[in-house]
Amino acid sequence: MNPAPAADSSFALNPRLKASRVLIGREEEPLLILDRVMQRPEALIEYAAREVTFRPAWTASGGFPGLRAPAPLNYVNLLVRALSPAVEEAFGLTGVKLARAECNFSLVTLSPEELTPLQRVPHADTDDPLQFAFLHYLCDPRFGGTAFYRHRATGYETLRPERMEAFTKARDRELAEAPPGAAYIVGDAPHYEQIGAAEARFDRLVVYRSRTLHSGLIAPDAPLSEDPKRGRLTANIFVNYRQS
Repeated sequence: MNPAPAADSSFALNPRLKASRVLIGREEEPLLILDRVMQRPEALIEYAAREVTFRPAWTASGGFPGLRAPAPLNYVNLLVRALSPAVEEAFGLTGVKLARAECNFSLVTLSPEELTPLQRVPHADTDDPLQFAFLHYLCDPRFGGTAFYRHRATGYETLRPERMEAFTKARDRELAEAPPGAAYIVGDAPHYEQIGAAEARFDRLVVYRSRTLHSGLIAPDAPLSEDPKRGRLTANIFVNYRQS
């Protein structure tokens, strides 16, 4: 674990959280959805607003379209360890152990006109089958959830080492020949088909393999803000397992 230290210990989990599991697309990738995760989710928003400094997370070539700041260690440690048995069951993991977790608060802030071409299409964070994204929504449904996609030309819904070259070549060719318009991708697009989605809901946490093609569902009129109390605040945790 290597997030930032926490200022307090008020990040207790709700013992009555609600869990569900769905399968996405032809590849039937699991999506784990947990609601009412925290006893006091507002404590995370207060921490994000008062205890950390948000900095730009994008580069000239792409990256996360907004700001990030380190999340508290005790929140991440408690959450990941408590939910790991549910994750292992939902994704059929056997003979694994937690290796590391990295977590940041994130705020989507870039306007559609500011997006690079790569920020206008779905992406995967890795091709590692043992890395998982824990995405904790600390905002309301107006800000949009997360959608999952199939790349039409290749048929890929997840990126694996043997798929990376073919996908990258096809994607780069498509971006060069027909650059997407100045917008976040919402629904189907010429080169991508939406195959599933998780609706944003306050204190909802979703878990999916980081290799799954995905994108935030950011509506054109979403009230984006740099204020953690007003914007699309999420906690984004990347959790890595390794074979034991």
